[in-house]
Amino acid sequence: MAVRGRHRRRQQSRFNRASLTVTAGGAGLALPLVAAGTADAASADTWAKVAACESSGDWSVNTGNGYYGGLQFKQSTWEAYGGSAYAGRADLATKDQQIAVAEKVLDGQGPGAWPACSQKAGLTRGGPAPVAPEAAPAPRPPTSQAATPTTTPQSKAGTAEMYTVVRGDTLSQIADDQRVKGGWQRLYQANRAQVGADPDLIVPGQRLQLKPGDTATPQSRPAPKAKDRTGPEPTGKPAAEKAADTARAKAVAARKAAEAKKAEEAKKAEEAKKAEEGRKAAAAKKAEQAAAAKKAEAARKAEQAKKAAAPRTTLSSPVDAGPSTPYRASGASWSKGYHTGVDFPVPTGTSVKAAASGTVVSAGWGGSYGYQVVIKHADGKYSQYAHLSALTVRGGQSVQAGQRIARSGSTGNSTGPHLHFEVRTGPGFGSDIDPLAYLRGGGVKV
Repeated sequence: MAVRGRHRRRQQSRFNRASLTVTAGGAGLALPLVAAGTADAASADTWAKVAACESSGDWSVNTGNGYYGGLQFKQSTWEAYGGSAYAGRADLATKDQQIAVAEKVLDGQGPGAWPACSQKAGLTRGGPAPVAPEAAPAPRPPTSQAATPTTTPQSKAGTAEMYTVVRGDTLSQIADDQRVKGGWQRLYQANRAQVGADPDLIVPGQRLQLKPGDTATPQSRPAPKAKDRTGPEPTGKPAAEKAADTARAKAVAARKAAEAKKAEEAKKAEEAKKAEEGRKAAAAKKAEQAAAAKKAEAARKAEQAKKAAAPRTTLSSPVDAGPSTPYRASGASWSKGYHTGVDFPVPTGTSVKAAASGTVVSAGWGGSYGYQVVIKHADGKYSQYAHLSALTVRGGQSVQAGQRIARSGSTGNSTGPHLHFEVRTGPGFGSDIDPLAYLRGGGVKV
């Protein structure tokens, strides 16, 4: 039906009507000159067939496609033809109420409002009217019976001819079809009293003079703009409806502005929250780094203190072995009556190292000591290494603590391979001191 955009207006394709395309018969444009009656009513059975075709007979259907009810009314069509007196939408009205509104559409638009289903259901103008519903219908929009364009000679032949406007007509179309001299402007000027101030607003049933003569001067004005005319859709809205639309638009705009402001504030709050969290995280990380640095500094100082408290190892053990015969051991085997040094039992050829840095005083044969090395140290003490099998330094040579100076053996007055180590306060025999105490004072664990 027309509410689905399937209405057809009468077309005369051989003429160019682009100059004025607003059609006659639009609801709300101008008062019709032909009033509708009940002659266009159809039977309830016929309407049931139309509904069966349009909506499978579901008088409460609402599929969300913009068309409602058993006869598939478009909302604007429902309102324009008084449906609001029954219900807000066609699908909310009863079957009888929908048929009552459909009768008005049939009256104004003809069966072409349902182009396919009207043919299948046999819907035509005329026929028994259905029973009216129990609600006072709202005033119906201006309509008129569809008519075939006609030209009727007037009583004064030769002075004018009349044309009856039908749905789909425009002034430019009529001027082209009827070959009006001066075009639509002349036609409008001659019928201005009938048409009104707007040449766009012509309605079915108006009768227009086609031969106005040469007395009227057409006004120069641009052709009205083309407007869509699909179905029984009214082209204008009442002032109250427009005001309501404007108020609704303002309310929607205000709501959207408030929502946008709220969203912006929420966004700023979220950004501020993230910034604060970032600041706290950075502060926590900085504090953690400071604590770690402080802990590392404390550990470093503790290590330094530990090293400072530990005895400094400035001397070296002459051999990698423990002592045997201790210092000051008594016996007739020693010329002084006691052992003047300490013995380290090691195999022949074991590396012998300088106990401390110093200068070699002598390196060679030492009588009962066999091959020996004597070194003077910076602290004024002397160290002796005896019963050696080989020497690797010579007199006057500087040596470092831990440097190899000879190899052990069993030369001189010896009972077996070992190292005799002795510490003296002077270079000669008889000034000996405890060699192990000397080594331990230099940090050697022996």
